[in-house]
Amino acid sequence: MPDHNTPPETLIEFPCHFPIKVMGEVHDEFTSTVIEIIKHKNDSFDPSTIEMKGSREGRYISLTCFVYVTSKPELDDIYRSLSTHPMIKVVL
Repeated sequence: MPDHNTPPETLIEFPCHFPIKVMGEVHDEFTSTVIEIIKHKNDSFDPSTIEMKGSREGRYISLTCFVYVTSKPELDDIYRSLSTHPMIKVVL
């Protein structure tokens, strides 16, 4: 019998389109690297959904990638892959 007093592991309801924000220094290969990492973990990722924003000084770039994920482990795996890449400074 399930314990209704135990908090859920996550408040996210899966499957869903989840926004992942990825930030790093401006680099010619930054966007293509982020796309490659996400596509490696989730081949249904559509790069046309990416929203891109540069910093005021033009030194940093922020990508918001909308990824259709079906489970928390899948989302965690994408986050781990992105956050361990040396070109990527922050993943939210």
